[in-house]
Amino acid sequence: MEMKGETRPLVIQRSNARLSYRFFKRLADIVLSGIGLILLSWLFFFLALCIKLHDGGPVFYSQTRVGKGQKKFRMWKFRSMVTNADKLKEKLMAQNEIEGAMFKMQNDPRVTKIGKFIRKYSLDELPQLCNVLIGDMSLVGPRPPLPKEVEQYTERDLLRLMVKPGCTGLWQVTSRSSASFSEMVNLDLRYIERRSLRYDFILILKTIKIMIVPNETA
Repeated sequence: MEMKGETRPLVIQRSNARLSYRFFKRLADIVLSGIGLILLSWLFFFLALCIKLHDGGPVFYSQTRVGKGQKKFRMWKFRSMVTNADKLKEKLMAQNEIEGAMFKMQNDPRVTKIGKFIRKYSLDELPQLCNVLIGDMSLVGPRPPLPKEVEQYTERDLLRLMVKPGCTGLWQVTSRSSASFSEMVNLDLRYIERRSLRYDFILILKTIKIMIVPNETA
C-alpha cells in the first residue's frame, strides 16, 4: 500500500510518460497524415499523371518492409525506378556504396528521369502517409528495412525495430547518402533514446525544410 506523500518509483513515472508519448504520437500521426493526404491530393494526382505518362508503367510501387517487433507490412511509394528494378538490383549489388545490411547507390541507373526529380524533393515518399494513417508506420522513426536486410542484422541492429518505422527520422535529415549502415544504426538508436513529441516535431520541421531546399548530402 502506498503511503501518503510517497512518490511513485521512477520506473513507473517513466512508464507512464512513455505511455502518454505513444498515445499522443499516434494521435498526431492520424491527424497529420489525414490532413496531409487531403491537402496534397492535388499533388498526388499531378505526380501520378507525370509517372504514368513518362513510361506507361504503374504509378505506385509497394514493397514488403519490416516494422516494429519484426512485423512485416507493405510500404507504398510513388514509383521512381524502371518497372523491373528489383530484378536489376542483383546485378548492381557489387556496386553497393554502403557497407552492412543495406543497398545504396548514388547514381543508380534504375532511376527514371521523373524519379530523379521526385527523389530529390522526397516526393516519392508521400504515399507513406497512408501507411502512417493505418498504423504500420509513424511520421517519425527509423527507416523501415527490407526482410533480407533484417536477416543480416546483429542483436544491436535489431534494436532499431523496437519502435515503429517512420517516413522521416534523425538519419534522414542529417547524412542520408554519406552515412554508413553502422552510422545509420547509431542515429536511429540515438533517436529511440531521446524520442519525445518535441523532438519529433523538430525532425518534421527539418524534413519540410529539406523537401523545399534539398540537402545534396541527404
